Amino acid sequence: MAFKRRKNTAAIPRTAPSFEHIVTEVSDSFLWRLDDYPWERNVWNFHPEYEIHLLRKSSGVVLVGDHIGEFGPGYLTIVGGGLPHDWVTAVQPGELIEGRDIVLQFDPERLRGSADMLPELRELEPFLERSLRGMVFHGGTALEGAALMERMGTVHGLARFCLFLELVDLLARTDEYELLSSPNFQPVLDAASLDIIQRTLTYLFQHFAEDLKLPDVAELAGMSESTFSRFFQKNTGNSFSDHLAKLRLWQACKLLADTDVPITDICFQVGYMNISNFNRAFLRKHKMTPTSYRKLSRQRLAMRA
Repeated sequence: MAFKRRKNTAAIPRTAPSFEHIVTEVSDSFLWRLDDYPWERNVWNFHPEYEIHLLRKSSGVVLVGDHIGEFGPGYLTIVGGGLPHDWVTAVQPGELIEGRDIVLQFDPERLRGSADMLPELRELEPFLERSLRGMVFHGGTALEGAALMERMGTVHGLARFCLFLELVDLLARTDEYELLSSPNFQPVLDAASLDIIQRTLTYLFQHFAEDLKLPDVAELAGMSESTFSRFFQKNTGNSFSDHLAKLRLWQACKLLADTDVPITDICFQVGYMNISNFNRAFLRKHKMTPTSYRKLSRQRLAMRA
């Protein structure tokens, strides 16, 4: 199902299918990796292994299942097997963020299979079940978990494995977490569908401030409007309009918190055509007006200083 180029519209970029094949060294029980951004695996992808992911630098949009949120430095998550995910940062052409991510990936069946000899590992089962929806950690847990992941990069062998067990025990015991994806999210996990969705998500992230319409994006995907609408909802858990609104409001929040750009200008910069629609959408999402959000952000910044 190829994407078609629409007249006078930029085509959605072509990428490789987004199943990530993970190879662990024979001498290791799990994979630990320090990633720059962007690189070829920074896409909407899935894999059977579980992934603990630390964002060390930058900010951006997090996509886990049908969850759309924002991340900043210190954002710590775990994503269960088969759950699509991506962490997207807006970068300039040629820009590279060195060491943005620490990625830890492990096969849960190795832990389950070892429980007969190491019965304490059975205590992890509820945690493994929760992780299938994706979890983000807060407070002291996020700080301690991030420190453990950093330390893993300085050691190898048994010492690294001991830190891994300490990390999963920490994340399994804490109550400082939120579940991300909804329990009924069930995408079509075939390479062709995920390839189209990944390219669509990339296109929307790059163009959300423009006057995007569902029929135009559907045509880019080579589908009818109704078919694309169902396809997008099934594979992202969000309607096209909801996904677009979440991206626009994420950018609006950044501009409100980090700049002095007038709110009316922000409205148009993020893709809204009038201030009334922007204010209603912002209030519905954040339970406060853009003015109140900016004031609260300034107060929090002053408290940290």
